[in-house]
Amino acid sequence: MMLRRIAAVWASKAAAKICKLLGKQGVTWAGKIALMIDPDILSHLAGAVREKIFVVCGTNGKTTTNNLLCAALEAQKKKVVCNHTGSNMLNGCAAAFVLQAGWNAKLDADYACIEVDEASALRIFPHFRPDYMILTNLFRDQLDRYGEIDITMNLVRDAMNLAPGMKVIVNADDALSAFVTMESGNPYVTYGIGEKVFEESINEIKEGRFCKKCGAKMEYHFYHFSQLGDYYCSACDFKRPYIRYNASMIETGDHLAFTVEGRRITANYRGFYNIYNILAAYAAAREAGFALENFQEVLDAYRPENGRMEHFLIRGTQIILNLAKNPAGFNQNISAVMEDKRKKDIIILINDNDQDGTDVSWLWDVDFDRFCADNINSIVVSGIRCQDMRLRLKYVDIPSELEPDVEKAIRERIANGCKNLYVLVNYTGLYSTHNILKKIAGESK
Repeated sequence: MMLRRIAAVWASKAAAKICKLLGKQGVTWAGKIALMIDPDILSHLAGAVREKIFVVCGTNGKTTTNNLLCAALEAQKKKVVCNHTGSNMLNGCAAAFVLQAGWNAKLDADYACIEVDEASALRIFPHFRPDYMILTNLFRDQLDRYGEIDITMNLVRDAMNLAPGMKVIVNADDALSAFVTMESGNPYVTYGIGEKVFEESINEIKEGRFCKKCGAKMEYHFYHFSQLGDYYCSACDFKRPYIRYNASMIETGDHLAFTVEGRRITANYRGFYNIYNILAAYAAAREAGFALENFQEVLDAYRPENGRMEHFLIRGTQIILNLAKNPAGFNQNISAVMEDKRKKDIIILINDNDQDGTDVSWLWDVDFDRFCADNINSIVVSGIRCQDMRLRLKYVDIPSELEPDVEKAIRERIANGCKNLYVLVNYTGLYSTHNILKKIAGESK
């Protein structure tokens, strides 16, 4: 068995190296090869983690939350296994452990921070039992893969049932996540934003319109976006639970700031939703017993990557690359873009590969009409389903330019744009667009 395990590690590392040389991500291939050679390798390596294993689940925010938590633990001088790239199905999770193992197939790690796809959790949890799950939110996502939101909720609940001792760190502001967690019987602790921050937007889609406990209409004292907010059932006792890690004194705009446990925390990037991501990572590390006296330093040093509010400066053009893969996430991307009052160019890339979901009807649930503003210099649509995206914008009377090749679109906007560019892409466009931006940036040096 040991020889098989060593062979699996060597083969996986070689596959990852070859993929990197070919300009491919290659993480899932590394994990797939490892599991083919040694089906028990994930269980074995996860069992070598000395302290605790965290998993991060939920529709949006998994990668940022997971990477922030990893950074916070590493700042405590801990050795951490982490699937930084966001490869969150079984093969990607296996690769995180295998690629960090030594050539002798032994793992030297205190903690593991593993992002886990909701639909894949039932395949992953038989290999190891996490000590903690961070549940960020539950939104409608990829209808052809997940189906309606009730199916996703059932998948998460069944995964929790596989690990009854696992403590859930749940977003209390999301009625769906809170209900699933409370129903599961797992121990849990909550985080959230206890004060009203924005005026309500009647255009936002609320997934949890009806109480999952009794079926009556849900009411809100206020909400932040989509179904997140201070909710209560109009007929039964279901309501937002007490918030243990409560963010208050919120600031948004060209930076983010909030107070939790008497600490003022700031971050130099946009997007209100990132307050939830930061708060989730903070709550998880605190639950693991860390004082986090250097958490602000961790945030100051943290640089969003892998297309999560990732910044580039190329030939005088400021570029932000961000993932937008479902209605709730895209609406928050639009909010982040519109918080920037300067003139701006926008490129929207929409693909319909298997990992994206082949059903792109979700585009009609996004509030694209908010892009009808004087400070929008141009919008270019790209990707496999660029014509669908162009049609969606046409229906709200927003003109757009068509360029299926995103590299050509980026180069043209750098040359002729207003020097402030946002590139919004869905899942399979993320890694390739990130590489294109890195390549163009390298040409400018």
